[in-house]
Amino acid sequence: MDYRQDLIDAAWEERAMLDDATVRRAVEDVIGALDRGLLRVAYRKGDEWVVNEWVKKAVILYFPMREMKTTGAGPLEFHDKIDLKHSYEELGVRVVPHAVARYGSYLARGVILMPSFVNIGAYVDEGTMVDTWATVGSCAQVGRNVHLSGGVGLGGVLEPVQAAPVVVEDNCFIGSRAIIVEGARICSEAVIAANTVITGSTKIIDVTGSEPVEYRGLVPPRSVVIPGSLQKDYPAGTYNVPCALIIGKRKESTDKKTSLNNALRDNDVMV
Repeated sequence: MDYRQDLIDAAWEERAMLDDATVRRAVEDVIGALDRGLLRVAYRKGDEWVVNEWVKKAVILYFPMREMKTTGAGPLEFHDKIDLKHSYEELGVRVVPHAVARYGSYLARGVILMPSFVNIGAYVDEGTMVDTWATVGSCAQVGRNVHLSGGVGLGGVLEPVQAAPVVVEDNCFIGSRAIIVEGARICSEAVIAANTVITGSTKIIDVTGSEPVEYRGLVPPRSVVIPGSLQKDYPAGTYNVPCALIIGKRKESTDKKTSLNNALRDNDVMV
């Protein structure tokens, strides 16, 4: 389908173009396609992820096109610019009160939303559970059979505007209260322990060999990651700063649905 990328790019440079009906229709078509999973803000090409910058621009342009309005859900009231998703039974998605997903996000069949939030532009693939009070930020990309445990926070790209969305690939397990932001990529079947913070600049250190191997913004496939700290010298003294440690690999024999506790025990971590 022709989503008029040229109009989106032009309107990004000249916001007055949003008064034109053809431009507004182009933006609305993109958001509708995101909602149905026909377009994605980012997609995998080989071993890399490619960001559709023009799609992200369309998401941002959608906000000034919308007016604030009041909507209701039983006794609950909302006052916002973006509609909520509907027709969950038709989509094959289980939604537990009070889960909220915004229009323009995509939820594949078999997704389970506990009381949680999925923002516009996000993509959540088949069989994934978004557990209680977890947040899938704007334009975040979540693969198949992922478990986002309670309180997990996947950052968005809209507030503030950032270049790349967070990516969590297939069969990952993200532990409670873990935070993944700034376009960090968690590769397939990785296990992230509770309270681990991974940003685009976090040092992620593989300590399983004779010498440390350092990554930034990337957790390799099947890695088991826990919070750590590094000593750093400052004018006022030496202090510990956060990092993340790769302390092992998920075993080939371990079921992809294994609990976080079992994955950590396999690598001699107390739980």
